[in-house]
Amino acid sequence: MTEDLEEGNLIFKTEAFLSYVVLSSWRDSILVLKSCEKLSPWAENLQIVRRCSESLAWKACANPKGIRWAYSGRTPKVSSPKWNEMKDSSPTRNQPVPPDWWFEDISILRIDHFVRVITAIKVKGMRFELIGAAIMHYAVKWLPGLIKGAGLGDEMSSSSTTAGSGNSSWKGGLHMIVAGIKDDPPTVQAKDQRMIIESLISIIPPQKDSVSCSFLLRLLSKANMLKVAPALVTELENRVGMQFEQATLADLLIPCYNKGEAMYDVDLVQRLLEHFLVQEQTESSSPRRQSSSDKHMYEGTPRSSHTNAKMRVARLVDSYLTEISRDRNLSLTKFRILAEALPESARTCDDGLYRAIDSYLKAHPTLTEHERKKLCRVMDCQKLSIDACMHAAQNERLPLRVVVQVLFSEQVKISNALANLSLKDTGESRYQPMIPKRKTLLEATPLSFQEGWAAAKKDINTLKFELESMKAKYLELQNDMENLQRQFDKMSKPKQMSAWTSGWKKLSKLTKMTNMENRDIIRSPLPVAAEQNGRTPRRWRNSVS
Repeated sequence: MTEDLEEGNLIFKTEAFLSYVVLSSWRDSILVLKSCEKLSPWAENLQIVRRCSESLAWKACANPKGIRWAYSGRTPKVSSPKWNEMKDSSPTRNQPVPPDWWFEDISILRIDHFVRVITAIKVKGMRFELIGAAIMHYAVKWLPGLIKGAGLGDEMSSSSTTAGSGNSSWKGGLHMIVAGIKDDPPTVQAKDQRMIIESLISIIPPQKDSVSCSFLLRLLSKANMLKVAPALVTELENRVGMQFEQATLADLLIPCYNKGEAMYDVDLVQRLLEHFLVQEQTESSSPRRQSSSDKHMYEGTPRSSHTNAKMRVARLVDSYLTEISRDRNLSLTKFRILAEALPESARTCDDGLYRAIDSYLKAHPTLTEHERKKLCRVMDCQKLSIDACMHAAQNERLPLRVVVQVLFSEQVKISNALANLSLKDTGESRYQPMIPKRKTLLEATPLSFQEGWAAAKKDINTLKFELESMKAKYLELQNDMENLQRQFDKMSKPKQMSAWTSGWKKLSKLTKMTNMENRDIIRSPLPVAAEQNGRTPRRWRNSVS
């Protein structure tokens, strides 16, 4: 077959055919690379896989404006561009080519060949957003159940039929193992899906927004179910932590595959939250982030983007706690650790956290008083809204000490509001910005003088009525507080003796003194009797006899 025997022998002709016919055509490169799945050792040794991958990468990175639509191995309704065959008779020749035109064609490849093509595309300098979109497209096609929604089965069946309609060599291979044959044991299918997930994790671009957070979480759930290598799972968790603020509640409800534990994998969400906090702390302390934030401030972009991200994550965690609190197998320790993982500055309002605590107390009625107090310590009563305070004041599941704290914080809020409103009524305009009330801001909004005067006057009257009712409620609470204070003072002071008690004590003292005098009289009766008669005692004369 070499040139030593004869010029233009088989090797020379084959090389010329590959170079000038196969590698110059997009469709033929796909067909050859697909046919190499059954000839993997020889195709790798002859560098056919490498050359086809580089050819596909070069064509995928080319300018789409120079590509005309033609038919590849699929039906004319779903067409892709074809190289070296510019058909002016094509009905869609003037249609612009989208940047993702190559996704469907390379998604029919086996996972190892797909990784080779994506790696070559990265080397050519393709945008990371398109690479991430191609990886998501491949994962949706080869991992059944990854994306929940209608039409996934139809997409899988249609892709398999179109793969077989172009050429008989497109059939078989990994596609038949993963999605086609029902008689295959589940262990084989799980092994192939595990290999696909591990390969996809290794080729995801390192940039933050290359793939969506929802896709990463679903891939992570699939990886935990199939028991992917721990190092790759940790890498995927770190990627999720980079964009954790983009997650949704449905994505976080990942089931726990360990028997006898909680319904959802709370430890996984805890690790994701820790990765997010580490990433935020690293980005906020890095000089590159500080210089970029200064640049954004100069351009008018708000500087507190990481603060907004923490607030979004706090709302997401509160919703997640409310959802998992209904699980009776969820321990109090895991609930508290996840609730206390965020810093205090992340939550401006604790209504969501109070809702989660109340739901947990309702689902776990056997908690002791000490455990209830321990659970309620994660909530700040001063950050509750008025509606939440009113609900907590009537909540029998809360400990009495927490209810008292809620009432005290509500009283402080009412007194501060009354003080601010009184300052406004006295005409001190410099204190008006201290009243961030919604109705005050509505009152300060500019309205049309002719059309909006009646509405503004109505709002003023409503505000006065609410002010009077708030004053009455404040006075009532103040009276109750004074009564409780007087009762407390009475209980704390020592008991005072009444008039009867002091009188009886005086009589007892007089009785004791009288008894002592009587004893003295009995002991010396003669002098006492002589003193009573007023006569001297009689003297006896001594006779001589």
